[in-house]
Amino acid sequence: MLLGSGRVAANDKVAKLARLVAEARHEVTVISDSDVRVQPDYLRAVIAPLRDPAVGAVTCFYVHHDVKTFADHLQTVGMMSDFYAGVLVDWQLEGLKFALGPSIATTRARLAGFGGYAAIENRPADDLLVGRLIAEQGYEVKLLNYSVSMVSDYQSINELLHKRLRWIVVMRHMRPWGHRGLVFTQGLPWSLAAVAIHPSVAVVCGYVGAYLVLRGAMTWMIGVHGLRQPKVWKEMALIPVWDAAAFCIWLASFARSSIRWRGADYHIVQGELVPVVRVGR
Repeated sequence: MLLGSGRVAANDKVAKLARLVAEARHEVTVISDSDVRVQPDYLRAVIAPLRDPAVGAVTCFYVHHDVKTFADHLQTVGMMSDFYAGVLVDWQLEGLKFALGPSIATTRARLAGFGGYAAIENRPADDLLVGRLIAEQGYEVKLLNYSVSMVSDYQSINELLHKRLRWIVVMRHMRPWGHRGLVFTQGLPWSLAAVAIHPSVAVVCGYVGAYLVLRGAMTWMIGVHGLRQPKVWKEMALIPVWDAAAFCIWLASFARSSIRWRGADYHIVQGELVPVVRVGR
């Protein structure tokens, strides 16, 4: 049994991973979050692509199960209609240059190629970084045709919005141009702007109608057809709600200079977490 990381780092989770990899006796490493649930064939599935020497890491999508609260439903439709669509676009355009945190399979050699987890223990978004740093070594980050399950645990809308804001602020620092480019993916505000400029039945049907049809088709293709989640269609009415919330979160991210991570506040300076120093009265 291992307790703690034995290290002092801003990102204690990554410090723990650094120790776990150092203590591991075998070459292949599989990292998953504590709220992930997998099938008996999981390890065979995620490790198999590593037989190819060109593959440096393997990751996969994840689906939420036991969805109960409104926040859980909103999170689910956001993942199916928004986040995964962006991942697939990246994959098609340039190949995957990042990994998804709930499931990452790689090797100690590939981790050592960039200095291992110890090299990123003071940085946020370790999943993105691991994939990026392995890809920069010339290896493929493979998106597996497989999915794992995650426990749904959003108890409130405020909790969901807070986590998404933290995530997108990190993305603003890690991928600044991609973050700015999200303005071109905001279908709902652009459609409403068109209606506001030329209010007519034709514009409403053309812009808002096309927005609803395309967003619904995208969600069905990813959620129902791709991830085999037949109940997703029942949540499609929440797509405009999610899109409105996502647009507001995106706007708010430009005004944020810090994030809250595991009960502490940090600035992101040159890609590293720097604790916020609060001056007492």
